[in-house]
Amino acid sequence: MTYRGRLAPTPSGFLHLGHARTFWTARERARAAGGVLLLRVEDLDRPRCRPEFADAMLEDLRWFGLDWQEGPDCGGPAAPYRQSERLAWHREVWRQLLAGGWIYPSPHSRKDVERALRAPHAEDEAAEPIFPAARRPDPDSWTHPADPDGVTWRFRVPDGETVRFEDQRCGPQAFTAGRDFGDFPAWRRDGIPAYELAVVADDHAMAVTEVVRGKDLLLSTARQILLYRALNWMPPAFYHCPLLCDAAGVRLAKRTDALALRALRAAGHTPEALRAGTANPTPS
Repeated sequence: MTYRGRLAPTPSGFLHLGHARTFWTARERARAAGGVLLLRVEDLDRPRCRPEFADAMLEDLRWFGLDWQEGPDCGGPAAPYRQSERLAWHREVWRQLLAGGWIYPSPHSRKDVERALRAPHAEDEAAEPIFPAARRPDPDSWTHPADPDGVTWRFRVPDGETVRFEDQRCGPQAFTAGRDFGDFPAWRRDGIPAYELAVVADDHAMAVTEVVRGKDLLLSTARQILLYRALNWMPPAFYHCPLLCDAAGVRLAKRTDALALRALRAAGHTPEALRAGTANPTPS
């Protein structure tokens, strides 16, 4: 099978150096394998994703030296390459999970609903309590609807089962359902798929063979493997990169005002130096 990697940025702010270095790793692994690299814009979080960030994202990625063979700007066989244009497919995946008995309706707070769309980074996991199995509804207490709107849906994890996988950089990994993570959101009540479902659905549909991303998403991989299994799909390989942190050891993130690529560019840094690590600016 031809290697197919992907870049999957979210246009909710300006890309920072941590994003760029992870994306560069994805690009180098695709190139070394003689494969294809695609760009998928993960723009489902409508209130946070804005056109100016999407435009800046493409400009910044190109400036950093990244290139891709498929994407929203160049097309390709797996189009569309914006998640907001793939909702019909996401709903089909929801129906498959519902038919298999893998998901159930569950009331949530606004905070839970908002979090469901974002990638569950490691520091967020530490603050998130495990969903108690006792709160699962009786299977006979609700009927199967025709669409998912108006309620949040959770994926029922197999309590006590250890999900194991071999990460291409971090080695053997093991996370136990019900202890390391609990039932997780698969669909939001406002009619939008949660992060885990959207990512699995689109990586499968786009025939991605390896997912390259930050190591703070290792636990998220265990959840996604359960989704792949429920859908009878083969999961891709995974490669989790080291995180770029600030002077206090905190992961760079858009929401913590980390240095953006365009700020580094304006300050005179070159893509070559930033890629090589010879320029390591520290966020103020």
